[in-house]
Amino acid sequence: MPDIRHTPQAPTRTQTLAAGERIDAHRHDDHQIIYAGSGVLAVTTDAGTWFAPGTRAIWVPAGCVHAHRAHGHLDLHLLGLPADVNPLGLDAPTVLTVSPLLRELILASTRGLHDASPACSPEGMRLRAVLLDQLRASPQQPLQLPTPTDPRLKVVCDLLYEDPADARPLAALGRASGAGERTLSRLFRRELGMTFPQWRTQLRLYHALRMLEEGEPVTAVAHRCGWSSTSAFIDVFRRAFGSTPGEHSRS
Repeated sequence: MPDIRHTPQAPTRTQTLAAGERIDAHRHDDHQIIYAGSGVLAVTTDAGTWFAPGTRAIWVPAGCVHAHRAHGHLDLHLLGLPADVNPLGLDAPTVLTVSPLLRELILASTRGLHDASPACSPEGMRLRAVLLDQLRASPQQPLQLPTPTDPRLKVVCDLLYEDPADARPLAALGRASGAGERTLSRLFRRELGMTFPQWRTQLRLYHALRMLEEGEPVTAVAHRCGWSSTSAFIDVFRRAFGSTPGEHSRS
């Protein structure tokens, strides 16, 4: 088993990652909030991949072994919280909506204001209290690609990961894995916690974010990710991320 880097205290700092750059698997004894002011952040564990554009952050609980990958240039803000401070009560990575106020609080906590007003000062304590309140009110987002373990399910997921535009129904995909539609449907719910259409939508959104960061036109992304029309892609994207693909690319 490869060595896992262990940093007891999760760092509070800013960091940049170039497109395609990775941070290998590691863990902290503290919780960590990871916010990318630009680009798309992917956090991967043995259980799956969580992905977040600039309007989202990822909560990583204490002790969780995870790796990072950058899609596009990442302006990362890493905020550590002691293991006994868990305002969300979460024990697994989770994608969170970042309101304008929460964004400014994260930036202030990871940049100059944090240095000028350490956490033990009255100013730092007030800042941290408001940040924790905002975290408690932050909606959780289902932006995750769980990792299958059943070999039959893995065959189907790998086929779609290689070609998210593959429009074959589950019954047809199942013939490649040697499993029937009902068996695969049960496996999707039991192992991945979602239906097949829900998982495929998550997969397509993940690929769409990656392609948009690479500069692909919206129409081309819609086609390559398997949506029936550009307008259908725009509608699903807006409901997932609160903005259109064009607005996301411009930002």
